[in-house]
Amino acid sequence: MTKKSDGSVTSAFPMPAIHRRDLLALGAGGLLAASGVGSARAQTRPAPPPPAKPTGQVVVGLSQEPTAFNPLMPGIEVDETVWMQIFNTMWVADPKGNLIPDLAVEIPSEANGGISEGGLAWKVKLRPGVTWHDGTPFTAEDVKYTLELINAPGFKARTRVGHAFVRDIKVTGPLELSWRMEKAYAPYLALLSNTFIVPKHILEKAADPNTAPFNQAPVGTGPFKWGTRTPGDNIQLVANDKFHGKGPYLERAVLKYVPEQTSLYAQFRTGQVDLIIGTGIPANFYAEAVKLPGRKVVKIPSASLEMLMPNLEHPVLKDKAVRKALYASLNKQAIIDIIYYGLHIPTESFSPQDSWAYNPNLPKHVYDLALANKILDDAGWKRSGSGTRMKDGVPLTFAVSTTTGAALREQAQQLMMQDWAQIGAKMTINNMPAAVIWGEFYTRSKFESLIVGTAFRTVIDPDPAARFASDAIPAKSGAGANQMQWANAEVDQLLKDGQTTFDQEKRKAIYWKLQEIAREELPILPIFQYAPVEGYKEGLIGYEPNVNARQNTWNMGSWYWAR
Repeated sequence: MTKKSDGSVTSAFPMPAIHRRDLLALGAGGLLAASGVGSARAQTRPAPPPPAKPTGQVVVGLSQEPTAFNPLMPGIEVDETVWMQIFNTMWVADPKGNLIPDLAVEIPSEANGGISEGGLAWKVKLRPGVTWHDGTPFTAEDVKYTLELINAPGFKARTRVGHAFVRDIKVTGPLELSWRMEKAYAPYLALLSNTFIVPKHILEKAADPNTAPFNQAPVGTGPFKWGTRTPGDNIQLVANDKFHGKGPYLERAVLKYVPEQTSLYAQFRTGQVDLIIGTGIPANFYAEAVKLPGRKVVKIPSASLEMLMPNLEHPVLKDKAVRKALYASLNKQAIIDIIYYGLHIPTESFSPQDSWAYNPNLPKHVYDLALANKILDDAGWKRSGSGTRMKDGVPLTFAVSTTTGAALREQAQQLMMQDWAQIGAKMTINNMPAAVIWGEFYTRSKFESLIVGTAFRTVIDPDPAARFASDAIPAKSGAGANQMQWANAEVDQLLKDGQTTFDQEKRKAIYWKLQEIAREELPILPIFQYAPVEGYKEGLIGYEPNVNARQNTWNMGSWYWAR
């Protein structure tokens, strides 16, 4: 599974091939029993206190190599493993979704006056006593410089979403600043929780920030300082003993790159790496991993969903009755239990179930071939002599694509094909390499349908406008990621309403309604919410999965070893 910096996931775990005949012979129950799902043990003993000074090291195993170190520039999710240690944001999201001040002393809100004029005026007060790794004091000028650099013409910003609305930034004191927004935009609080502040005193001297030496040897305010990098092997970070927050308690952190997941798991098993994060432990090793002595193995929450994404401009898939029939005849539980070892969580919504905006009252999916056939009969799709239904001369046939070699998704395709053949829908398979399928084929909506994993929110904010708004369709010159090409006027209005109010209860009602519409219209056919598996050595204190962080090294500054 490869996640991009915008939260999207565009490939599956590389797994050993599993033959469906064997799967069906064993059955879901047998697989679950064999896998030991649900047997992960919790750490119950009280944690000892942290050391008085940074001590020891941790070796973090990664299956992808961090290569982008300027946190304002394009990168993939694993790069944030480095950014989170070197830099800080004004506030961070904890596992419950609460925003916790970091470089700021409080979260601006309408209640405390930090946000006023209906969301158009913002003021932020910053924490005193923070220094950059080179000893230079951190000030409001650094925040102003960061926000202006993101919007600077010619700068290769990772994203300008939300930032593009910022106007008239003023430094009102060494540790205070204000700005205005072109329009009210509630998700900006969440976006700033993922906007790392960079040092003005270093980058303003660079002839071109896009190519500054800083980009390969970053200087931040975070709990760890840049150490060394051995390309293709590891990055070493060292403790920042002037850090303004809790810790760091480790003297060194080694981010070790092992590209092949089976090899990475083998190094975890033998103790060469202390923990595996990110892509995690492959599902087919879960049953063994939970029994390893001296290891803790846990299922972690994830905001990403696995789904069938139809192209709503396709002559067959644009028919809601077809989508409803396909969903009713999609054996979701079999896919989860038999192919994915029961690890993942069935869902009816695009919203992660951990979110305050999640609607738990959506109709539950029922695998019902008779119902699916009735839906198509009622909609006028008649069976032809071949068994494939037709309507107005259009056969009910379409292709499903995913990444070539994504073994589990390929097995899911086989299950879908067999089920859908029983309702007179002819599915074909059109898989292609990752470099092809996730290029314009995906971004410009050239597919008929896809099996894809992705998230539908703005950082941690439930706003899915970039995915669902009708002006976010790239194939129609829109700016966004509405690759299914869903256009719905009521949805557009709800999305705008959700962005312009800061009242969480009002926003919750908006997003509940949005989920009801999506469940009825089925612009996506949700299959499951991911529950990846990570593991760490016993004795490592402080590791805490966080669905609101893109990497579970989000709090590595507070990690230490029990001695």
